[in-house]
Amino acid sequence: MSKSVLITGGSRGIGAATAVYFARKGYKVAITYNKSLYAAKAMKETMALNGCEFIAIPCDVKNPTQVESAVRQTVSAFGSLDVMVNNAGIALQKLITDTTDDDWQNILSTNLSGVFYGCRSAAKVMVNQKSGSIVNISSIWGVSGASMEVAYSATKSGIIGLTKALAKELGPSGIRVNCIAPGVIDTEMNSNLDIADFAALADDTPLGRIGAAEEVASAIFYLADDASFVTGQVLNTDGGIL
Repeated sequence: MSKSVLITGGSRGIGAATAVYFARKGYKVAITYNKSLYAAKAMKETMALNGCEFIAIPCDVKNPTQVESAVRQTVSAFGSLDVMVNNAGIALQKLITDTTDDDWQNILSTNLSGVFYGCRSAAKVMVNQKSGSIVNISSIWGVSGASMEVAYSATKSGIIGLTKALAKELGPSGIRVNCIAPGVIDTEMNSNLDIADFAALADDTPLGRIGAAEEVASAIFYLADDASFVTGQVLNTDGGIL
């Protein structure tokens, strides 16, 4: 019987690459999307080409009721929830003195609360199953911090703490919880960077290049499916920059 995965923010970037990767591994795939309706429709066509059972669910991860509904819809469609990938997130590059209260609440609600809601909803299903795997997407800036990204770094660091605590809580129920910390990846989230910025970042990276979304997807799959004795860990997928 095929396993199932729910990926939040799965219509673009790392989320979309992860959805395709899991589909090619034989998974039934559900994604959530918020404002990217056209991207979600394109994903449906891609999944059909891969012969994958697929659903796309509108969901704002800031809303716990919508996250809970997305999990219920996945279980209803596929019969189980084997893997939860909490990927949805936003970026913010501002000095702390320029970061407004609204900026702070928005990024906190999306990046950290959204992951919390996803973990909580998935845990309710997985504890009953006595099995499951959760992979949360943090960032290398959650590990080391980044200037002009204080709010973003704080939310991504919070995801690491959440992951480590939840791994201990859910381990006795046969559920693994791990975290990916991507480095600089060629996705729309980094579209504000110009060619010179990318060149400088590539030069700072020991592997000498920027990462691809598909490379992060393969690391997510490793933690979700292959790493059966790994939990509570943070895997930097950053070309060695940290």
